[in-house]
Amino acid sequence: MMNSKCHRVELNDGHFIPVLGFGTAIPSEVSKSKATEATKIAIDAGFRHIDSAHMYQNEEEVGLAIRSKIEDGTVKREDIFYTSKLWCTFHRPELVKSCLEQSLKKLQLDYVDLYLINFPMALKPGEEYFPIDEHGKAISDKVDLCDTWEAMEKCKDAGLAKSIGVSNFNCRQLEMILNKPGLKYKPVCNQVECHPYLNQSKLLDFCKSKDIVLVAYSALGTHRDKHWVDQSTPVLLDDPVLASMAKKYKQTPALIALRYQIQRGVVVLAKSLNEARIKENMQVFEFQLCPEDMKVLDGLNRNLRYVAGVVFSGHPNFPFSDEY
Repeated sequence: MMNSKCHRVELNDGHFIPVLGFGTAIPSEVSKSKATEATKIAIDAGFRHIDSAHMYQNEEEVGLAIRSKIEDGTVKREDIFYTSKLWCTFHRPELVKSCLEQSLKKLQLDYVDLYLINFPMALKPGEEYFPIDEHGKAISDKVDLCDTWEAMEKCKDAGLAKSIGVSNFNCRQLEMILNKPGLKYKPVCNQVECHPYLNQSKLLDFCKSKDIVLVAYSALGTHRDKHWVDQSTPVLLDDPVLASMAKKYKQTPALIALRYQIQRGVVVLAKSLNEARIKENMQVFEFQLCPEDMKVLDGLNRNLRYVAGVVFSGHPNFPFSDEY
């Protein structure tokens, strides 16, 4: 089986990111120890890119898995590409570094390979991840994204993050960072929801034109968490086109959806707690989709967003409210 280590793309700062990543967000009702177990399985299966975030509240468990795989000789620290993310309540420049340091402390690692601004909006600092007012609306914080970005640049200069980027940004928000006077480092990537029902073709073209890598989350649909996902939306992996293509290539619908992204030049995250499926997702390097089938998959786009987030609706910077 090919190792994903061979399948990397260069970022605009000279570092390399593996094109297939393992997502570690798990539903709140699932025991956090599952994150340790699944991450160990993923590393054993050949995953070298591990994607997590402060907000997932399981970096301790993910860090445990990474360290145990380093200790048993499966990998060295430099073999692992680890991503963490700055949560919305830490956007004030003076809080950015402390959020990253909290993650590093939980992980018991010296640095992360990639640090992202999780969402392009600031929420009121404090203990609450989702501070809401008496009307149930998110309490925002007035912070200039460019000031947050400067603090991200300092984290890179301090060696706490090898690369820095963004997540859930649209073209307008990316332009704001790119046009910032005195910009020291461009974002290396933009991590967004992206799958055959939401192929983000405009945003992908924009990012490519700026040498920014697009990273796809929810690439297989989602685990349909009721807090984030409209329960009436169609299930991506039940799509008949994916099913017939899976039959044609003797693969699974999930592998077709993952392969589609890789061939578009998108870095793709696959998330699973199931050992067989985690191992199976590594087979994405063992086949190729023909150009005609890529066009058919492009045609599945319906601008369907699974991850809309009830909490953020009504927020002035809510990234999902305007077209990417």
